[in-house]
Amino acid sequence: MRASAVRLLNILVPVKRSVDYAVKIRVNPQQTGVDLNVKHSMNPFDEIAVEEATLLRKRLGDAVKSIKAVTIGPPKSAETLRTALAMGADSAIHVELPESAPAPEPLGVAQALRAIIRREQDSGGVDIVIMGKQAIDDDAGQTGQMLAGLLDWGQATFASKVDVDVDAKTATVMREIDGGSEEIRCRLPLVITTDLRLNVPRYASLPAIMKAKKKPIEKLTAADLGVDFSPRLETLKVTEPPTRVGGGKVESVDELVAKLKEAGFTAV
Repeated sequence: MRASAVRLLNILVPVKRSVDYAVKIRVNPQQTGVDLNVKHSMNPFDEIAVEEATLLRKRLGDAVKSIKAVTIGPPKSAETLRTALAMGADSAIHVELPESAPAPEPLGVAQALRAIIRREQDSGGVDIVIMGKQAIDDDAGQTGQMLAGLLDWGQATFASKVDVDVDAKTATVMREIDGGSEEIRCRLPLVITTDLRLNVPRYASLPAIMKAKKKPIEKLTAADLGVDFSPRLETLKVTEPPTRVGGGKVESVDELVAKLKEAGFTAV
């Protein structure tokens, strides 16, 4: 089937700059959060989302018109967008925040993404949003669901397999649930959040990294989108978990029971 005979898809992939997954997290001296003066990279679940968008293009060919990455964060977040462009995204949007601004909360991010999707209506609209199921810094796991609710779109969370039928305007998604998998079919437009087993993200090649420098990044502000990122939650205190104390050996069950009683445990 020729590309002109099929409906073209526009895919939006939100990505986040977060503390690198290999960094050992430490609480800052003020106990207001974690130490951010460490290596940062793209959130791993978002890497999976970018990879899935490029795999959909590989499977569907010219039916995928565009893949656009978007991030919300300080100027350094542009590095994350360049990574997404090197992995296969065509263009990007950077909603730039001041360096000192607090990280936006899930609801604020969802509202900003809704505003971006509305802006994209003039250039063909957005058919599928593919995003990580959670960010490894706050582990909130809420943005995708909130975005689907704000848009009144279908949602397929924790996806481990995605198949899109362009002609039928549907997607069949295998999603992770407790004790197994669930297969659902959704109408487009659709919000999909990615699980670990969806794919293995590629490493961007040097030629792709060089090409990414020439791909366009549009800069926006919160005012451009009419969104307020002011925090609705207040973090009172952040502390590290208590240090684990080493255990001890016992010679018999009777000795174990005696020690449990000494520690205040009683049989039920």
